[in-house]
Amino acid sequence: MPQSATKPFIDVLSGQRQSIPPMWMMRQAGRYLPEYREVRAKAGGFLDLCFNPELAAEVTLQPIRRFGFDAAIIFSDILVIPYALGRSVRFEVGEGPRLDPLDDPAKVATLAARADFGKLEPVFEALKLVRGALDPKTALIGFCGAPWTVATYMVAGQGTPDQAPARMMAYRHPEAFAEIIDVLVENSIQYLLLQLAAGANALQIFDTWAGVLPPAEFARWSVEPTRRIVEGVRAKVPDAKIIGFPRGAGAQLPGYVETTGINAVSIDWTAEPGFIRERVQSKVAVQGNLDPLVLITGGAALDRAVDNTLANFAQGRLIFNLGHGIQPETPIAHVEQMIKRVRG
Repeated sequence: MPQSATKPFIDVLSGQRQSIPPMWMMRQAGRYLPEYREVRAKAGGFLDLCFNPELAAEVTLQPIRRFGFDAAIIFSDILVIPYALGRSVRFEVGEGPRLDPLDDPAKVATLAARADFGKLEPVFEALKLVRGALDPKTALIGFCGAPWTVATYMVAGQGTPDQAPARMMAYRHPEAFAEIIDVLVENSIQYLLLQLAAGANALQIFDTWAGVLPPAEFARWSVEPTRRIVEGVRAKVPDAKIIGFPRGAGAQLPGYVETTGINAVSIDWTAEPGFIRERVQSKVAVQGNLDPLVLITGGAALDRAVDNTLANFAQGRLIFNLGHGIQPETPIAHVEQMIKRVRG
């Protein structure tokens, strides 16, 4: 990766602790920023914004200009892979994504094996634009959804509170469900490699719904597909820096870290600090883990929460972040308060 030695974020992923931890926020390009809302209104639909390279680059850069974060994350969505596989993907205002459900083996048989990455060319173009505009010290993150999490949307055709449709399908029709996972693994590898080629310095694999799985299913549907992706990317780019985010994995994090071979793991705000320090941070960098709701709260509660994260994890390799994405109603002044507190 070019210039990695000058990027604090990449240095942490490479094994070097920083005295002031590098920081960024999940969903940092988003609705809490007035400048984002302006561009979003101009773009039309959500996917129109994702697939307009100039506008996607602009919203990726907005939080970097405003806050000077140590990393930018390309503005896109985890469901661009199903879209490139030829599935119908729509975003209904106020309702989230809608897909044609793959809820039985006959429908799974209609799933294409290979994505048309030409459809995702605007994402790669946006990455090149952002890379060209970023300060050399600022890292650029590419990403994909983990196969399990993407599959939950593909099976149900939408988000559900506990991902029961995908869990039931994995129990009832494990062979058909494994087909979906295999297609997502292979195409996610290619997608991440193309993002690296377009200028990404690091990658994150978002497994937002990992925490709903029992241990055996977690190993099969979350850990193993992620391991295959990491292995597939590193077969072509041996020093690729990869962060995993199995939200809600809790006590299963050490096994996830060991099996997948990731460089860092993002932890949510429910993670037990002593356990993470001893069993996880001793092996890889950790990223997190401020509660997004305390960022909305602000004031003394926010200061305490920031101090707690630093007290718990800053003696080791830490990338300061939230435990999940920033909420749209978060006051900008609270983000500024958090940054000031972290950077002293």
